[in-house]
Amino acid sequence: MAQPVDLVVVGSGPGGYVAAIRAAQLGLKVAVVEKEHVGGVCLNWGCIPSKSLLRNAELVSTLKHADEYGISFSNLQLDFSKAIDRSRAVAARLSRGVTYLLKKNKVETIMGTASLRDAHTVEVAPEGRVLTAKNVLIATGARSRSIPGVQIDGQTVIASRQALEMRQLPKSAVIIGGGAIGMEFAYVWHAYGVDVTVVELLPHLLPNEDEEISQQLERSVQKMGLKFHTGSTVTGIEKTSIAVTLKVKTSEGEKSVSCEKVLMAVGVGGNSDGIGLERVGVAVERGFIKVDDSMATNVPGVYAIGDVTGKVLLAHVASAQGVLAVERMVGRDSPSLSYQDMPKATYCSPQVASFGLTEKQAKERGHEVKVGKFPFTASGKALALGESDGLVKLVFDANTGALLGTHMIGPDVTELLAEASMTQLLEGTGQELGWLVHSHPTLSETLKEAALAADGQAIHI
Repeated sequence: MAQPVDLVVVGSGPGGYVAAIRAAQLGLKVAVVEKEHVGGVCLNWGCIPSKSLLRNAELVSTLKHADEYGISFSNLQLDFSKAIDRSRAVAARLSRGVTYLLKKNKVETIMGTASLRDAHTVEVAPEGRVLTAKNVLIATGARSRSIPGVQIDGQTVIASRQALEMRQLPKSAVIIGGGAIGMEFAYVWHAYGVDVTVVELLPHLLPNEDEEISQQLERSVQKMGLKFHTGSTVTGIEKTSIAVTLKVKTSEGEKSVSCEKVLMAVGVGGNSDGIGLERVGVAVERGFIKVDDSMATNVPGVYAIGDVTGKVLLAHVASAQGVLAVERMVGRDSPSLSYQDMPKATYCSPQVASFGLTEKQAKERGHEVKVGKFPFTASGKALALGESDGLVKLVFDANTGALLGTHMIGPDVTELLAEASMTQLLEGTGQELGWLVHSHPTLSETLKEAALAADGQAIHI
């Protein structure tokens, strides 16, 4: 006999579990179907364990420069397997926390693989349990993809998931893709002594960021000894029992790059297959489920959120989509999401954070712009931390003073982004951000100074 509920959520990642809890808060009877680990890829094999490893890498980097702080020691030993152990423990703790939150909110968690019989019926394998619901929410995420001629084999060519399980690092590695995932792993591995080369197809590392920020990142990583080829394509691969050789087409001609491991970090494909979407008639385009502003598909009663929609592939976007979807389901007039203004964060060193329009995009869209910049070399707190690479760049509409975009590279800038985002949300201007008194010395003062600089009023530069 089928079990009736109000909502079935397929997938318990940061989109699925947040949607389930919000739906329960709104009075719905909810069941979540998860085929592997509660918390999804982000919590178990992505965002959380990778940030744990990045913290280890930061500590290792500091220890390698301990003499700058008047600290000396000998026989420094680095055990990467212990870093992996710590990352797994952090992920496991959070997964247990999500399991508890679902239970606390009376959301039933069912382990198994979901498949849609129709728009309101979900079957769970292998036990054959059947759920019926007014609405079904697909939150199945995405998986790493390969490029032509270079396939992920899980051994010599790996994806981020295998990288997060790897207890012994190679002596050398090539990372294909200079986006957020690629640069975060590049920083971790380089800190632990791996000879890392990054190959990026587009003209700059972190190609979706403001060009000036990407160029600053390239200078910073070059200074630390990390190698990269931008505007370059991997055209072939040769494997032996001990090494991999990649053929890389660069602006300077074809080069051969040899290494022990290759990490594929060129993006993801949606997990839209094998769940019965074709049986129900849900529209899918290039592996991603098509949705409207309410996260509804073309089939009434079926919604989708998160990476499987291909919108903005970030955990916090999935969570926001999940809340929006269930609130629209129950008839709430919740505001649509602005994907342009979603915050982005990359946790390499120096960190990179941004939202909104780049300077180039703002001009292309017809804005008359004014730009305020402030370097971390002029920040007392950054100098005290010993991390002064980078800058804050704010893009304003010259006529209205509206904040169009924030672009930062430097120490802990991922924690500074919320202030700028709130300024934009509340329709604040650069003048108001510049007026706000910030405590001293803090990194956040750079935002104030950059806002003042847009009108030529910066004090400390």
